[in-house]
Amino acid sequence: MTAKQPDYQDEIDEKITEPPMYKVLLHNDDYTTKAFVVEILIAVFNKSIDEASRLMWQVHRNGVGICGIYPYEMAETKINLVIKIAQENGFPLKISMEKE
Repeated sequence: MTAKQPDYQDEIDEKITEPPMYKVLLHNDDYTTKAFVVEILIAVFNKSIDEASRLMWQVHRNGVGICGIYPYEMAETKINLVIKIAQENGFPLKISMEKE
């Protein structure tokens, strides 16, 4: 008589959950140039020049725009990079994240 092997796959499948995702939000201000915002969107968020331009105008008109949606650590890393680059260039660019 053989013992039945436990089915670990069911137990593993139940424990796996997707990490929460976070929206990275870019906020409009009266000092950061439009060209700089486009450069940031291309360099940090891998947007094409057309996507970056559209998003820059959306932020300009609506006050805020979504740069992307990422797991927490990636969102935090991108935000910190944008803040560093903006400060090095003398811009007060505001960027934040919120849970999706």
